[in-house]
Amino acid sequence: METIRVIIIDEQPLFREGVRATLERMGDCTIVGESTDAADVLEIARTGNPDVALIDAGLTSSDPLEIARQARHIAPRMAIIILTPSEDEERLFQSIKVGAAAYCSRNITADELMDAVRRVSHGEYLIRDDVLSKPQLASRVLKSFREMTVEEEEGETKDPYSPLSSREVEILDYIARGNSNKEIAKSLKISDQTVKNHITSILKKLSVNDRTAAVVHALRHGWIKMHEEEREQR
Repeated sequence: METIRVIIIDEQPLFREGVRATLERMGDCTIVGESTDAADVLEIARTGNPDVALIDAGLTSSDPLEIARQARHIAPRMAIIILTPSEDEERLFQSIKVGAAAYCSRNITADELMDAVRRVSHGEYLIRDDVLSKPQLASRVLKSFREMTVEEEEGETKDPYSPLSSREVEILDYIARGNSNKEIAKSLKISDQTVKNHITSILKKLSVNDRTAAVVHALRHGWIKMHEEEREQR
């Protein structure tokens, strides 16, 4: 049984204690660090080989989204769960931009927290459900995603030569459609682990840190296309 390695970044000692106790009940989870200091968190991300980071969106000592962004740059396969004190579409939008995998209320139950940690550690992207339930936010995310794919210079020539295999391009296309690893595995009739292996290979070949950056890179080079109509129908 693989151990899920977790960082807890929260200013309230009692809340941290509750989160730690909850995750330790899972049996396959270990806490590799707790801190609210940005430098400490990044050092843990660098040395602790974390799978998941739980980050309090209400941090006052540091910028939680900047911590998330820098931590994922250091540990690109680490999944981020943003814990928020209240529903806030702007904070959700910014969480998406830094690559968070889940956006949960601090009122989350113990069972819900354990489920979220386990699922994001397996490569699932839970934040998509929050986006799809808010049409205006979904439109904003789509617009931002489109802007990220605009060429730096108008008329720049696309590069038809991809370092990716046909299967890797196919997987990137599924990611661009908003599919989770499990959904991709089901559609392609392969295992979740095979999908994760392909994504790791994609990130390495493209020298990028996360799925979104890989999709943007592929879009810019014309290897896949933006599925605008399908996204807007959701």
